[in-house]
Amino acid sequence: MIKAEISERVSKRVRIPKEEAAELVDVVFEALREALERGDRVKVSGFGKFIVRAKQARVGRNTQSGSKIEIVARRVATFRLSDLLRKALNSNADTASGVPARSSGSVRHERQWPAPLEVRK
Repeated sequence: MIKAEISERVSKRVRIPKEEAAELVDVVFEALREALERGDRVKVSGFGKFIVRAKQARVGRNTQSGSKIEIVARRVATFRLSDLLRKALNSNADTASGVPARSSGSVRHERQWPAPLEVRK
């Protein structure tokens, strides 16, 4: 799914023009980006949380030449699924494919999910 498809879904669900929906989606992603740039955590209940982590400088190795290289310190954004979303994803796991559904542990509350989003492949 791409941002334009998200905007279209918002437009249909909230019954607003596509241009307004696209602007709303842009504002949400801009707010998310700005928070991550500041190093803030962003938690979306029932979905997951984005966390900024600092990686220290370290010595790595060039795989082609074998020489040592300096990997600079940097910040990375990570995402962790909420238990609720993890449970929803794994409740529909295809056990015939050899991938068993995993238990996510205890879930504090049950929630009815809206119809699943269409995912473009």
